[in-house]
Amino acid sequence: MAKQSSVRLAAANVITSVTGGESLSTALPRQQALLSGRDQALLAELCYGTLRNYLKFQAWLTFLMGKPLKAKEKDLNSLILVGFYQLFYTRIPPHAAIGETVQATRSLGKAWARGLVNGVLRNAQRQRDKLHALELTDQNCATAHPHWLVEALRSAWPEHWQQIIAANNQQPPMSLRVNSLQMSRGRYLKKLLDNCIEASQSPVSPQCLTLNAPVSVNLLPLFSQGVVSVQDESAQLAGVLLPAKPGDRVLDACCAPGGKTCHLLEQIENIELHAVDHDETRLIRVKENLERLNLSASVICGDATQPETWWDGKAYDHILLDAPCSATGVIRRHPDIKLLRRASDIMTLAQLQEKLLDRIWCLLNPGGTLLYVTCSIMPQENHQQIKAFLARHTNAALQKIHGNWGYDTGYGKQIFPSRGDGFFYSLIQKSATITE
Repeated sequence: MAKQSSVRLAAANVITSVTGGESLSTALPRQQALLSGRDQALLAELCYGTLRNYLKFQAWLTFLMGKPLKAKEKDLNSLILVGFYQLFYTRIPPHAAIGETVQATRSLGKAWARGLVNGVLRNAQRQRDKLHALELTDQNCATAHPHWLVEALRSAWPEHWQQIIAANNQQPPMSLRVNSLQMSRGRYLKKLLDNCIEASQSPVSPQCLTLNAPVSVNLLPLFSQGVVSVQDESAQLAGVLLPAKPGDRVLDACCAPGGKTCHLLEQIENIELHAVDHDETRLIRVKENLERLNLSASVICGDATQPETWWDGKAYDHILLDAPCSATGVIRRHPDIKLLRRASDIMTLAQLQEKLLDRIWCLLNPGGTLLYVTCSIMPQENHQQIKAFLARHTNAALQKIHGNWGYDTGYGKQIFPSRGDGFFYSLIQKSATITE
C-alpha cells in the first residue's frame, strides 16, 4: 500500500507537469500507475480539484507569501496548492492534510521546506476569511478562470457568462448511455437501483441516465458485456440528431474516441459507417469500444482535411463532423484547459474547422445532411462558423433542430455547461438541385 504522502507527491508532480504544458489526461495516468487502487482515486480527486481552482489558489499563495516562489520551486508551489485543496475542499481532517503534505517535502527531496509548507498551510487556515474576501477584488479568485477567457465569455454571452463560469468550477455529473440494441433504459435503471446506484432518466436523450453520484465503471451492471457506456448527456444528442436510416452510408469524421460512432450504430441498424480519425493511437480506443459493444464499422486512419488520401470516391448520405475545438464547453471535465488553452488558439481552431467543413462537404450526397458538432462555447467555432459556411455554399440549407433544450443561436443550438456539457449542434442539408 502506498503511503499517503506519496499521493501528495504524485499530485504535485501532476500539477507541475500540467503547468509545464502537458495535458492532465497523460500526466495523471503516469502517476496513477505508481499507486494502488484506493490511492489512485484520491490522486485523481486531488489533481482535478487543484486544477479546477488553480488560479484562485495561486492568488492565495501570493497573498500569503507576499512574493512568488522561485521558478525552480515549481514542484513545491504545486504541493502547497494541493494542500489548499485538501484543507478547503475535502473532508480530510486538517491535521492530516497539513501533516501529510508537509511530509511529502521529504519525498520531493526538499526537507528544508517543511517549515515553509507547514507555515503557509496553517496561515491559510487562520486567514480563511481574508482569502475568501479576495474574491471581491481579484478576478482570478472570483472566477478561477484566466482573464482572456472571462472576457471572451462575458462578450459572447453577456446574460450567461456567470452561470457558465460557475458550472465550469463544479464537479460534472456522470451520465450513461444504455445500448438500446441490448436493453431498454427503464430496465437498466432498475438494474442500477438493484445495485444501490441511484440515477434519473434524461429528458433530452432517450438512452441517457444520469447518476446521482459517480461510481467506478467496475460497479456498473453489465458494463463489460456492452450494455452501457459512459457518455455525457449533451454528447448523446449526436446519435439522436443525425437523420440516418437503415442502409445509409454514413461518415463519422474525427471520430475518436468513438462514443458517437458507437451510439449511431446502436441507434440505427444496418448502416454502412466509416469512422475516420488522423490519430492512430486514439483509433485504438475506437476499436476497443466497438469490440466491447459488439458493433462493426470501417475504422480508417486518415486526415479529414485531406479526404483524397483515404476516401473511396463514393459519396455519403450523412456526415457527422465532431470538429476539433477549444473544448471550452467541457472545462469541468478537463480543468487543465484553463491553463493550457490560449486566446490565440480560438482563431487557429476556427480556421481548421472551416477547412474541415469545406473539404468534408464535397463528400456528401445531394439531399444528404451534415451534423456539425463541437464541445465549445465560443461563437467563432460555432454559430459564426456555420453562418460563414452557409454564405460560402449556396447548396447548403440550415435545418431546424427541434427539442426543448439548448439556446437557439439562429445557426444551431448552443448548450451551456450545467446539467450537460457545453456542446454546439448545427444540422445542414445539401440541396438536391442547386450546384456551386
